[in-house]
Amino acid sequence: MQQSPFKTRLNMINQDVVELLYSNAFNGLLITILSVSAITFGFDSGAGQETKQRVWGIILVFTLIRGLDAAYWFIKLRHANYAPELPFYRFFVGSVFTAVLWAVFGISFFDSMSTLEFASTMTIMSAMAGGAATVLAPSMLLVITYTTIMLIPMSLRAIYDHRDEYNMLGFLGVLFWISMCGASSRANLFIRRAIEIKHKNDELVDLMRNEQNEVKRVNLQLLESNQKLDQANNNLENEVLRRTQEIHRLSNRDPLTGLMNRTAFMQHFEWMIEQSVPSKNKLAILFIDLDGFKQINDTFGHQCGDAVLTAVATQLSQFCETDCAGRWGGDEFIMVLPYADEVAATAIGQAARSSLANIKQVGGNDVSIGATIGIAIYPNHSEDAATLVQLADLTMYFHKRSTPGVVGVFSDSLYDTLNEEVRLRDGLRQAIQRQEIHVVYQPIIEAGTKKLWAVEALARWCFHDQWISPAVFIPLAEKTGLIQDIGNWILHRACIDTAQWPDDSLSVSVNVSVLQMLNDNFIRQVDQAINSSGLAPHRLHLEVTESIFADDMAILTDRIAALKARHIHIAIDDFGTGFSSLSLLQALDFDLLKIDRAFVQQITEGNDTIVRATLLMAKEFGCKTVAEGIETPEQAAILEAMGVDCLQGYLFAKPLEKNALIKWYTNQHHSKHNSQ
Repeated sequence: MQQSPFKTRLNMINQDVVELLYSNAFNGLLITILSVSAITFGFDSGAGQETKQRVWGIILVFTLIRGLDAAYWFIKLRHANYAPELPFYRFFVGSVFTAVLWAVFGISFFDSMSTLEFASTMTIMSAMAGGAATVLAPSMLLVITYTTIMLIPMSLRAIYDHRDEYNMLGFLGVLFWISMCGASSRANLFIRRAIEIKHKNDELVDLMRNEQNEVKRVNLQLLESNQKLDQANNNLENEVLRRTQEIHRLSNRDPLTGLMNRTAFMQHFEWMIEQSVPSKNKLAILFIDLDGFKQINDTFGHQCGDAVLTAVATQLSQFCETDCAGRWGGDEFIMVLPYADEVAATAIGQAARSSLANIKQVGGNDVSIGATIGIAIYPNHSEDAATLVQLADLTMYFHKRSTPGVVGVFSDSLYDTLNEEVRLRDGLRQAIQRQEIHVVYQPIIEAGTKKLWAVEALARWCFHDQWISPAVFIPLAEKTGLIQDIGNWILHRACIDTAQWPDDSLSVSVNVSVLQMLNDNFIRQVDQAINSSGLAPHRLHLEVTESIFADDMAILTDRIAALKARHIHIAIDDFGTGFSSLSLLQALDFDLLKIDRAFVQQITEGNDTIVRATLLMAKEFGCKTVAEGIETPEQAAILEAMGVDCLQGYLFAKPLEKNALIKWYTNQHHSKHNSQ
C-alpha cells in the first residue's frame, strides 16, 4: 500500500535521526571502553578488584555487541530505504543498557572507592553524559534517559554520604545533569530544525528539477507544434478540407459504437427513400431494442455496458451494408435494408437477433443479450422516413411488452390495438373522477342452507357508454400503475356498502392485486377503509391469487400476517391454477379456498379429482371452500354432495349493483318464507 506524503516524510526524518545516532556510535563505544578500562585498571580496589574486572568484562562484551550492530547498520542499511523503527529501538536499548551498566558499576563499588577514584569516576561519567547531550541529541527521549541513568544514581548516593566532599560532588553531578538536559534540549531542537530544513531543501530541489523537466517537455511540445504548424501552412487548403471532413464525420457518428447517430441515419434513410422512388424498390427499417441490457449495467457497471453496446454494434453491422446501421440512443439500434420485403427483413432480423445471443463474455463477465425487433416496410406502411421509424418503434414496443425477444412486422391491426390501448389508458386515468367505475356484487350462497353468506365485489367500467371488460381494463390498470388508486377506491366502496347492509352477518370479498399488496401503504389503506366505513374487520375477505406469491414471498407473507392480526379473512382465488399450492397452505394462514370455474365446468364430465383433492386439503387446514362459476343445478348438486361449503355463479345471480342486490335478497327471503 502506498504511504501518504506525510508518512513518507516522517519516515525520512526518522531515518536521518537513526543515521546521526549510528554515525557517532563507534566513537562513543571506543570512549566507553577506554573510560571503563581506565577506572578498572587505574585504581586498585584490593579484594574487590577481581569483581570490578568481571564487570569490566561484561561492559566490554556488551560494547562489542553494540559495535556489531553499528557495523550491520553501516554495511546493510545506511544506503538502503528501510523502516527506521527497529534500528532506532536497538540503538536506544543498547545506549540505555550501557548507562545502566555504568550506574551499576559506580554504585556497586562506591563504598570501596577512594576520594580520588570516586572523583575520577564522577568526572568520567559526567564527561560521557556531556558528550551524550550532543551525540544523542537527535532523540530527546534517549539523551534524557541516558544522562539521567548515568548521573542521578551516583549523584544521589554521594549526596546521602556522610562525607562533605562527596556531598559536594553529588550536588555538582545533579547540577551538571540539569545543565545537560537543557543543553540537549537546545541541541535536539537545532538538529530537528536542521533535518526539516534539509528535507525542505531536498523537496525544493526535486520540485525545481521537475519544473525544469516540465519546461523541457513543454518546450519540446512547442517545438513539435511549431513544426506541425509549419507543415500545415505548406498546404493550408488541404488541411482545412481534411478538418472539415473530420468534423463532419464526428458529428455524424456515435462516439461509442462508431455507427451513425440518429441525425445522420435519418438523413441517409431519407436519401435512400429518394433513390428508391423511381424504381419503387422496397426498403425495410428495423428498430432494435436490447433485452436484459439494464441488468448488465446494474450488475457489472457502465464500463461493461459500453463494451456490450460496442459488441452489439459490431454484430449488427454484419447484417447490413455500410452506413445502413445506427445507434438510436441508449440500448436502441436501427438498420435499413434496401430491396427487402417483409419475409427478407424478418429473416435478417431473426439472424441478427440470434447473433446477439452469441455474445457470451464481455470484459471477463458472463452476459446474456437478447433483442426485440420491430419492422416497417417502405412503401407498404408509409413513404415518410420519420413515420416508418415511428411505426417500427411502435411495433417493437408492442412486442416488448407482450412477447419480448421476437421479430415483429407492423400491421394495421397492431396499430389499432395500440391506439385502443392508449385511448383506454387515458380514459382509465380519469375514470374515478368521472364516476365511470362501478362496484357490483355477486352473491355467495351457503351450500346447505342456500342462504346468502357473502358477496364478492367486482369492478365494472363504463367508458363512453361502452362497458369495458375487466379482463381488459384490470391488466391495463396494473400495467400503468393505476390499479393502486382504482383498487383502493373499490375497497372503500365495498366496505361502505357492506357496512350499510341491514344484516350484519354479511361479509364482502374484495380482490387484491399483487401491486396493491406490495405497496408500502396497503395496510394503512385497509385500516382507513375499515375505520371510515365502520365495517367489522371479520366481515372483510381479501381475495388473492396464489400466483402472486411468485413475486416477493417475504413481503407478501408479512402483509398477510398483518391482515390476519386485524381479524381480516384471506381467501385464495382461482386455487389450483397457480404454483406451489401445497407449500402455500403450509406456510400461510388462509381462511378460504375458491375453486376455479375451470374445474367446476369439467366436474359434470367426471373430472373431479382436483376438486376432491382441494376439499381434502381445505379440510386438513381448516379452510372453508367456495366453488365459482356454477351455472347449472347439476353442478351445484354434485359440489354440495362433495362437501363444498359455499357456491357462487350465474345459477344463483349475476353480479348486481347495490340496490339490485337488496331487491334480489328481499325476493329470495320472501320466496323461502312463503315456501315454508
